[in-house]
Amino acid sequence: METPSRVATLAALFGVLGALFFALGPLTIQIGLLSAFFGFRLFGIGVLCGLLALLLGPVGMWLTRAAAGRSGRGRALSGALLGLALVAFVVVTSARAGFPPAINDITTDLDDPPVFSAAARAEANRVGRDLVYPGAEFARAQRAAYPDLAPIALGQSAAEAFERAERAAAELGWQITVRDPESGALEAVAVTRTFRFEDDVVVRIRSSDGDVVVDVRSKSRDGRGDLGANAARIRAFREALQR
Repeated sequence: METPSRVATLAALFGVLGALFFALGPLTIQIGLLSAFFGFRLFGIGVLCGLLALLLGPVGMWLTRAAAGRSGRGRALSGALLGLALVAFVVVTSARAGFPPAINDITTDLDDPPVFSAAARAEANRVGRDLVYPGAEFARAQRAAYPDLAPIALGQSAAEAFERAERAAAELGWQITVRDPESGALEAVAVTRTFRFEDDVVVRIRSSDGDVVVDVRSKSRDGRGDLGANAARIRAFREALQR
């Protein structure tokens, strides 16, 4: 009688656990059982389990080859395939986002980023969150990763630009928290679709050399990286603004 391979069993176990946590992370957030913070970490545990399954699976298949006299080749294979699917999903998703750097504060004006006012006073940001722009390190990373992000020039009055900015924000589903047409400032909270993270956004409209220039800054409240979400949000706003 063949002896079961513990490695093969572990590969299958990690593969199943990985798939379970991978799915439960976003699901528990969407139905309100977990916060975005904890749901995302559950998702991360799923990815880690998938990676372990991917590593252990081939080892288990080797240990259960015909000459080894151990059983569990099917378990090893299933674990490896589940792990491969989970890891491949993360890699493909990151590749589509251009393998973004681990930064979470993106702006169209790196020399003079718009400043958060209302967001700095929000209850959610009062403890443990600094809304001051991080500085040179983030700026260098952004220039390399998102060279297309720049101030948006509009050939219209500041009042018209503000109205367009407000419409664009509403179109994108942002929760507007401050609107000040006189100073050209608009602040909002944007919620990510899958993990329901809340990010702060500020729009600044001002005249420069006869043109009206719109600048945007989008900052995640949690984590150091954002998987490209803030840059994608600014691009979507730019497109909506220019339509």
